[in-house]
Amino acid sequence: MEKNTIIAFVLSFLVLIAWSFLFGPQQEQAPKETEPVAEKGGKLTSEQPQSKVPEGLPPPKEQEAPAALAEAAPALQKDILVETPLYEATFSSVVARFKSFRLKKYRVTTDPRAPFVELLNSKDSGQNYLGVAFDAPSPKAKEAILYHVSKDRVQLEQGASPQEITFTGKTSDGLSVQQTFRFHPDRYPIDLTVTVQNRSNQDAEGAFRASLQNMPPQDKQSYYAFVGLALASNNKLQEIESGDLKETKNISGQIGWIAYESEYFMTAFIPQELKETAFQGRKLSTGALEATLSAPAVALTAGAQASSGYTIYLGPRELGIVKEIGKNLDLAIDFGWTNVIAKPLLYSLRFFNKYVGNYGIAIIILTVLVKILFWPLTHKSYKSMKEMQKIQPLMAKLREKYKNNREQMNKEMMALYRTYKVNPMGGCLPMVIQIPVFFALFRILGSAIELRHAPFLWWINDLSAPDRLFSFPFEIPFMTPPYGIPVLTLFMGASMFIQQKMTPTPGDQTQAKIMMMLPIIFTVMFINFPSGLVLYWLVNNILSIGQQYRILRKSA
Repeated sequence: MEKNTIIAFVLSFLVLIAWSFLFGPQQEQAPKETEPVAEKGGKLTSEQPQSKVPEGLPPPKEQEAPAALAEAAPALQKDILVETPLYEATFSSVVARFKSFRLKKYRVTTDPRAPFVELLNSKDSGQNYLGVAFDAPSPKAKEAILYHVSKDRVQLEQGASPQEITFTGKTSDGLSVQQTFRFHPDRYPIDLTVTVQNRSNQDAEGAFRASLQNMPPQDKQSYYAFVGLALASNNKLQEIESGDLKETKNISGQIGWIAYESEYFMTAFIPQELKETAFQGRKLSTGALEATLSAPAVALTAGAQASSGYTIYLGPRELGIVKEIGKNLDLAIDFGWTNVIAKPLLYSLRFFNKYVGNYGIAIIILTVLVKILFWPLTHKSYKSMKEMQKIQPLMAKLREKYKNNREQMNKEMMALYRTYKVNPMGGCLPMVIQIPVFFALFRILGSAIELRHAPFLWWINDLSAPDRLFSFPFEIPFMTPPYGIPVLTLFMGASMFIQQKMTPTPGDQTQAKIMMMLPIIFTVMFINFPSGLVLYWLVNNILSIGQQYRILRKSA
């Protein structure tokens, strides 16, 4: 039984470590070439008069901006600023697209003077990151539009009414394009309505195309957070990492939203109407990832118009916020196969933090709650271990007596279990049942934005980062920078050692030596894990020690 328990836990952690090394924090080298990116794209679908679905428009290409735009831009270009209690946004007055988006409640580091987190990143400082275009098959109709803006600045205070900015432009083919952005003071989502009217004497055709792009980070900060493109296709989440975009990825269906996701934040386009649309994901020559959502083509007779509405979300990957938006955007908060366990645990963690105001204390409360729920199982496990220890001498004699006859030895062992009413799996099964809960907590505590820069006590000012006391100028084996004393991890290793000393010793000496080595192995493995996860494991060990002590005392 002890051997099965060891195998179960060691294999579980080997899977975690292997996953972390293969898919966890690592450097990703971006290509050196820098080429201009097309000004096209956006996100959205639309419901228009005389709509039809042709074979589809040709995909957008990386190309130079039209000469007319390049010449006019220096004279007409200006930044349109939007500021709310939640963010600071900058638009390009020329092409009606976002240039910058900074979150005022999140900073790059734990330093209160650190700059705000910028959601739109690229090597090209002049890049326009996300927006909507009305594309037509003819090259002439794909020209960039010079927009006139209704106002240069929007500043919303807490409790203020929503405000709008309208961009109005016209193509050389006689299409009038109007884009209206609506900003709210107390929420991240931005409402966007795009209206196209054919003011020419000829019929026209085109499609609303929404696109977003971003540059993946050079290194990852958390072990399990996903970084790449994502979409909700037919109510199911699909995630596409940078390495999977060696070739363009095309997906068709009822696409509820498209997004670029970083470790803790995301930018997303959400069409207001769900319909058959086409998604395209690709990696540009600059290294940036681009997602495009193209609606069915629309035929516009002279004087006709078409409109499309959508929501733009730029903000944290926080379950409560994205759940409130709806449209299945909460699919973006994904904990893999542990979802069914992880999300209720995350809600519980958020609930406790609401009252105690400290996620470290919330983790402790959650750990105690989980321990209480599993108390009967762990109690049975420890009790079974104690009973197994009592018959160890008899088991050793049977092994020696029937060492050359394994079949007979197994029969005698089963008879021994029946005689003393001992279940050999009684100590293993309760532990195995708890493994999915541990995996779920590992995913939550290793990637939930709620723990990003969340302080606990004293030197632990970020529960999403490894704990380090002091700072050393030299490297420490097995430790990722910053280098320092992993106090919480050392306490965790000590608690595991105490727990092992209290656990009944296996009859096999080899197994006993392996058990005593586990605290050292786990300490080395946890040295770079988020301090929130280490805190959970430490508290869980302390509670287990108390439970073991109670059982041992009662047995004595």
